[in-house]
Amino acid sequence: MNIVAADWLPYTLPLLRPWQTSQGSFSERQGKLLRLRTQDGRSGWGDCAPWPAFGIDEVAATGFAEETAMLDLAAQQAGLPLDAWLSGNRPLAGLAVNAMLGALSGVDEARLEQALAEGYSVLKIKVGTGRWRDEIARLESLAGRLPAGRQFRLDANAAWEIADARSFLLACNGLPVEGLEEPLRRPTLDALASLQSMVAFPLAIDESLQLIDSQFFSCPAVGRLILKPARHGGLLASLGIGLQARAAGIECIVTSSLESACGLLACAHLAAVIAPRSTHGLATAEWLAEDTGPPPSISNGCLSLPGTAGLGFIPGLARGGEQPA
Repeated sequence: MNIVAADWLPYTLPLLRPWQTSQGSFSERQGKLLRLRTQDGRSGWGDCAPWPAFGIDEVAATGFAEETAMLDLAAQQAGLPLDAWLSGNRPLAGLAVNAMLGALSGVDEARLEQALAEGYSVLKIKVGTGRWRDEIARLESLAGRLPAGRQFRLDANAAWEIADARSFLLACNGLPVEGLEEPLRRPTLDALASLQSMVAFPLAIDESLQLIDSQFFSCPAVGRLILKPARHGGLLASLGIGLQARAAGIECIVTSSLESACGLLACAHLAAVIAPRSTHGLATAEWLAEDTGPPPSISNGCLSLPGTAGLGFIPGLARGGEQPA
């Protein structure tokens, strides 16, 4: 392919409500789209949206955008959806995704009932922003409203010292919890392995990438990894980690980092390759008041992949940016 032009198109996307974690609260998402144009008239797209609070620096996010745009063009040239081009398999029509309810303190019965009515079977909630005893009491109250088969996915964002993490996990016994991400403020593999032995559901490493070394996969301390392609510098590096994890019996969940529709589509294609039967953290477009283009549609807790050649991103107007021509 002969690339004849490259453009960076900045955007600022306001959130419909603050995104709150133990690391702070955020009200907008900033980034820039990369557009590569070829001599034969194709456009390849990538999304660069750094977020230092979640370990996504400018260099990694730029690499993600550049690689995604190139892979988009390659898959277009082959006439295949990106996931099919990456995997060599038939394209996947859809993926199960979890609802993102936000911080536990802001989850009321109305928001819970809405997510259940929308068909989500896994409901993700941020914990660790209040006292653990209060949060357990609130989870118990919400659990009483869950139909059979629906579960909570919890994310502590490295909120606790090990004593509080142990207490929280012990109190989770009997609650419909299907996983807990990043329980420890100062995680070590030994500490995580000790916590994992206490519960039947998987603990997950997300921000603590420094723990994933050459020895990690030979004796995994946790049952799950959370992959954010922008943090790993691209889809191919993330795919490599995912394949290692799968060989070691570790589940991989792909989540977006509140990227725009362009980055979200790239994450969805990766999820379709790595773990097509898992429930992924990709129902994030609903948090954005505006977007860079149409996000993938979600119905009954299932995200639909575009099915068109390449990434399937269709650019549109975004506040703080410009209209891609």
